[in-house]
Amino acid sequence: MESKRIILAVSGASGSLYAASLIKGLVNRDDVELHVIISDAARKVLALETDLQPDALTRGAAGVHAPDDITAPPASGSWKHDGMIICPCSMATMSAVATGFGHTLIHRAADVALKERRKLILVPRETPLSAIHLQNMLTATRAGAIILPASPGFYQRPATIADLTDQVAGKVLDQLDIPHTLFRRWGE
Repeated sequence: MESKRIILAVSGASGSLYAASLIKGLVNRDDVELHVIISDAARKVLALETDLQPDALTRGAAGVHAPDDITAPPASGSWKHDGMIICPCSMATMSAVATGFGHTLIHRAADVALKERRKLILVPRETPLSAIHLQNMLTATRAGAIILPASPGFYQRPATIADLTDQVAGKVLDQLDIPHTLFRRWGE
């Protein structure tokens, strides 16, 4: 079975547990080669929101790239991958993606994904949204990104926070055609 090369970037928005759920669905699989980028702000938010250490988001990854290393493979269009996820996606990162501002590796890798017409999934968690946020999301969508808000459904009758975060993570994996059992589908 050929594996998919996936980039998971974690920006400094609230919602670190969504990234942790994605890691659960992406690591230790023969069909996924995972590369992770964690921003400095994301490390701070992770410490504020959870008891997890950053290595909980990198353990099992095939590659871990420093957020300031714009020479890392994900910064190049010639380095092929099957999709990039930014989860959670801060509004500052959304703005950088929408305007093509490639200041960090996360921004540059997202810009490369768009220019190479590869899947780019942005998972914003912010609420409420300003007109600027909405415009940036529309601009990113028109450029080819998929906006997948961290808005879990309740039809599965979630009993834990993990049930909620896993459902969003599963929706992200669905966009990449990666099989998972993170949530119970409607009607199943």
